[in-house]
Amino acid sequence: MRALIFPGQGSQAVGMAKGLAEEFPQAKAVLDEVDDALSQPLSRLMAEGPVEELTLTANAQPALMAASLAALRVLEAERGLDLARDVSCVAGHSLGEYAALAAAGSLSIADAARLLRLRGEAMQAAVAPGVGAMAALIGTDVEAARGIAEAASLESGGAVCDVANDNGGGQVVLSGDRAAVERAVGIATERGVKRAVMLNVSAPFHCRLMAPAADAMAAALAKVDLKAPRVTLYANVTAAPVAEPEAIRAALVEQVTGTVRWRESVAAMAGAGVDQFYELGAGKVLTGLVKRIAPQARATAIGTPADVAAFAL
Repeated sequence: MRALIFPGQGSQAVGMAKGLAEEFPQAKAVLDEVDDALSQPLSRLMAEGPVEELTLTANAQPALMAASLAALRVLEAERGLDLARDVSCVAGHSLGEYAALAAAGSLSIADAARLLRLRGEAMQAAVAPGVGAMAALIGTDVEAARGIAEAASLESGGAVCDVANDNGGGQVVLSGDRAAVERAVGIATERGVKRAVMLNVSAPFHCRLMAPAADAMAAALAKVDLKAPRVTLYANVTAAPVAEPEAIRAALVEQVTGTVRWRESVAAMAGAGVDQFYELGAGKVLTGLVKRIAPQARATAIGTPADVAAFAL
């Protein structure tokens, strides 16, 4: 059984989808559709940079979705992939959930691009620069990380420190007020966590400080046509299938402030019989995580013409 998975922020790189767009008209059509939806030559930024501009949240989010859908359209056209016939389920990490929804036919590519542009802008605007922070804890589990976050919040006078991502493979990300997150790094070290490092991010994603962005997304999603997915979709906030459009809408809003339960999502898909995971788009971050969460499964990244050529049903 196959699952398609879609990467989140941090996987962007100058040149992503460039080879696909140059070689396959189906990939170029996706990038053109995103450019038109945003009234911006985002594909040129993806191909040429500068990396500082591509990394801006409002650009990185729709760009990563575009790269993922470009790879999917090429697999469909060149390798005969039929989503309904050949794929059991889809899932995406954070913004990658929008790519998964577009892949599954719940969202149009244009709507996904516009929603991700808004999502990026709203997340950036939710917290003033320097107020929030994120940190990665390496060599721990989510229960221990939650205890560290709670202790850091308590010691910081009730400042926000939440579990943002349970990525699996011993990696948990915390997010919140800078003072609390910095304290969490200290507590993690004191408690013997292998590594605890502050992350170079522009905002504290997936924590309670993102409530204004969640409100903005609720308003935007209420105006968008959402269909039931053609294949099973595993939602970040539940690590379980979600099919009804209103439930998907609610999950996308909750996702802005809630924990990305990636470890549980991959484990649930593997538990349901998935033994092949294909990461579509930029980078190989999720491929590495899958190999640690479900070592019995095969994980492959597909983002270049060579990757497409090596794909076989």
